[in-house]
Formats: sequence, C-alpha cells, structure tokens
Amino acid sequence: MKLDRTDRRILQAMQRNGRISNLELAELVGLSPTPCSRRVKRLEESGLIRGHVTLLNQSMLGLKLTAYIGITMDRHTPDRFEAFEAQVTEYPEVMECSVVTGQSSDYLLKAVVPDMEYYEKFLLGRLTRIPGVAGVHSSFELRRVVHRTELPLEHISDRANV
Repeated sequence: MKLDRTDRRILQAMQRNGRISNLELAELVGLSPTPCSRRVKRLEESGLIRGHVTLLNQSMLGLKLTAYIGITMDRHTPDRFEAFEAQVTEYPEVMECSVVTGQSSDYLLKAVVPDMEYYEKFLLGRLTRIPGVAGVHSSFELRRVVHRTELPLEHISDRANV
C-alpha cells in the first residue's frame, strides 16, 4: 500500500484524537470530506488502522500498581510456548506480553493491578501455576516518565510502500 503525505497526516491526526470527526479531519489535512472519508476507509480496510480505542485513567480506576514481569520457561518447545500464551491471553490484568531476547526471561509481561496484595494473588494463584513457568522476576513502576500511544511516523517518506 502506498502512503503519501496526506495519508501520513491523517494517521497522525487520528492517533492524537480517535474521535475526530471526518469534517474536522478533512479540514486539518486539506481535503474535502468525501475523499477524506474514502482515505480513512482504505487505511482501515488495509489493516493499517486496526481499531479505535478509548484510553482510561488507570489511577482513577484504582489500578495503582504496574508490574513488569519476566517469565522464564522450563522448556523451549512450541507446545510449552503455545500453552503459556493461550493462558496468559485470558488474564485481563496482562496489558502486554512479548517474547523477548537479550535477557534471562523468555517473556516480558506488563500487568496492571490495584495493589501489591492483588499482585501477590495474581502471581502465586495464576501466573506461576501455568505449566512450564520455571521462573518469575518482577519489577514495579515507580513513576511513568513517558507514555505514548502514538507511533512515530517521521520515517515514512512520501509515496512510501508500507
């Protein structure tokens, strides 16, 4: 799919404000509403725009503790990894889960919970009970310095294929 400067501007604007109206978006990127709407539809259908979300205030909801959890597996076999991934996907506390390299962990999870008591129950009652989990290393966020939801788009040149 080819992206031009207007597509890039649409993506930047929609990342900043997913609720922007088509009329506002069209004005912002210098298009009339119909072509703007067509471009957004094309970006959605291509899969480049995966969806639209509402970001909530974690702290106001009582979710005060963010944990970064390194998980080490006992065996590096496809069935072990598949079983772990299927189980951890079911936990709403897990915001992110990635297979990682360059450290002793096989997975890095980001979990959001109300407090340390809840975290202990989550860790001991669920995470460590997943078959194959051999080790867990937890770190806790003291203060968030940077938190972005917008992807950087500066590397995309005009008429780039993505």
